[in-house]
Amino acid sequence: MKYDSTIHKRRSIRLPGYDYSSKGAYFITICTHRHLSIFGDIIDSEMQLNDAGKRVQTCWNEIPNHFPHVSLDAFVVMPNHVHGILFILKNVVVGAKNFSPLQPAQKPRGTSKTIGSVIRGLKIGVTKWGRQNTSIKNVWQRNYWEHIIRSEPELNGLREYIHNNPKRWTLDRLFVAP
Repeated sequence: MKYDSTIHKRRSIRLPGYDYSSKGAYFITICTHRHLSIFGDIIDSEMQLNDAGKRVQTCWNEIPNHFPHVSLDAFVVMPNHVHGILFILKNVVVGAKNFSPLQPAQKPRGTSKTIGSVIRGLKIGVTKWGRQNTSIKNVWQRNYWEHIIRSEPELNGLREYIHNNPKRWTLDRLFVAP
């Protein structure tokens, strides 16, 4: 069945009216489908990535290759979710301006420069790899959670949270006991 907002009544979790291509820092959380632990295990408070977890790490690290306006910061792959901080470095202007056309070597890649397009690219890269190399067909849950970081102390606190996430695994609300 095709999505119909009058029937399905999905509520957006995005900040109304906010431009998610705006320059700034963003904290991202993406969970696996049904919160299944498919990226590895926590052993002695350290994340041990399996091949799928390594693919997530690789795809995250490659984001700036596909989105040159994005810079990466702290990141962690957990058994059933990922947390990361990324920066949009500049506002991207879309549409015609009275400028000369870009030279082919300078032409930006991608159709959209929003946080959503960055996350979509990451999810597609991991899902495609997973379908080709594992029996897992549904890697991610629908959507993702984001938070706009508004201050340096908040940024530092989120970096610490990401760094300590494997140590706090058994306390995590996303933890599913084996």
